[in-house]
Amino acid sequence: MTAPATTGSGAPERDIYSVSRLNSEVRKLLEQGFARIWLEGELSNIARPSSGHLYFSLKDAGAQIRGAMFRNRNQVLRFKPEEGMQVLVRARVSLYEPRGDYQLIVDHMELAGDGILQRAFEDLKAQLAAEGLFDAADKLELPQLPQRIGVITSPSGAAIRDVLSVLKRRFPAIPVRVYPVAVQGKGAAGEIAAAIDMASGRADCDVLILTRGGGSLEDLWSFNEEVVARAIHRCRIPLVSAVGHEIDFTIADFTADRRAPTPSAAAELVSPDQQEWQAHVQHLAVRMQNRLRQTGRDSSQQLGWLKRRLQQLHPGQTLRQQAQRLDDLERRSRISITSMISHLHASLQATHARLQQHSPRSRIGEMDLRWRGQARRLGASLQASMRRRQQALAVQSRALHAFSPLATLERGYAIVRTPGGDIVRMADTIKPGDPVEARLAKGTLLCTVDKINST
Repeated sequence: MTAPATTGSGAPERDIYSVSRLNSEVRKLLEQGFARIWLEGELSNIARPSSGHLYFSLKDAGAQIRGAMFRNRNQVLRFKPEEGMQVLVRARVSLYEPRGDYQLIVDHMELAGDGILQRAFEDLKAQLAAEGLFDAADKLELPQLPQRIGVITSPSGAAIRDVLSVLKRRFPAIPVRVYPVAVQGKGAAGEIAAAIDMASGRADCDVLILTRGGGSLEDLWSFNEEVVARAIHRCRIPLVSAVGHEIDFTIADFTADRRAPTPSAAAELVSPDQQEWQAHVQHLAVRMQNRLRQTGRDSSQQLGWLKRRLQQLHPGQTLRQQAQRLDDLERRSRISITSMISHLHASLQATHARLQQHSPRSRIGEMDLRWRGQARRLGASLQASMRRRQQALAVQSRALHAFSPLATLERGYAIVRTPGGDIVRMADTIKPGDPVEARLAKGTLLCTVDKINST
């Protein structure tokens, strides 16, 4: 900007700007005063004219600014900008001179925060759906009475406590195997996929629960990874996904055989109700007893009819033989009925005993004994290791002492030094009358050289 000219009288001449000149110089000031900057905000007022350029407003809670992204830049975008999207842009500050509009010239745009994750979620969901990973025809049925339940989750989270609490309440006799994994962070998706493959390969569980507690989209992202979805799809064991809260949906939920809204709901889904099963067994026992009684009455009626028929025929010897046979049949029927009742009673007692054997109290006692034994073995191992290290240290200490200069001094030798601290190795390096210092094993002698013998 040039200084204003002066008139002949010495008064400064007024420098009158045109609007175009003012806008041009303001644009230059803005472009020179700001380097390329990064901004985050929400898209609004999006316009796409036939030129291919993209015009929009970028706003936050308190302000907004116009922006432009020219065709050669927006053609390489990996997503389509839409109203309300939260984006991150790299731009230079400028001014549109014809209207005097302060604006951004954007050369790069990307989704910000959860927007990126949400877009990645939708893209992967569409891809896997197209491949058939969500098809209902491939879903496996859950077993009515599983012999063992597998749980894939963090061993320290609230989800595992909820699942175990519900399983203990509903059917404590069913054993549970926990596959501990990280449920968020770097490498968590790989651990989850590996645990699913391991459980499927072992085939020692009848149903699996994949679960964790609630969190943000980023916290739950491990369950949106493709490697986890493919592991679920190839799993040969029915799998229930219970990730987050009721409002949370993950790729794992769509791929799993069943989805539960919470970890507790998943435990309810895979476990039968023990009380209902006990009531069902008791109902069957009552029906069996009634059936046996009815069979006994029918047999007695049939025996009575046969007896009357024999009496009517009364063929002498044949009658006596038939009467004896009737008595034998009656006895055998009673024995059979009694035996069946005893067998049923023994079966009920055995079922009750098996339920008692699976009580958590006995398993807790076994685990306590195992822990105490391991603690004793660990203490003994530590003591043995300490003794070996002390013996090795003593051997090394003796070896080190054998090579120590102090050991040489203890055999009657001395180290002679000059006042400057140099070690005297040759006699001709000093002269008669020079002071020297002799270091002994114990103490030091300050000496003066009287005579030198260099041989």
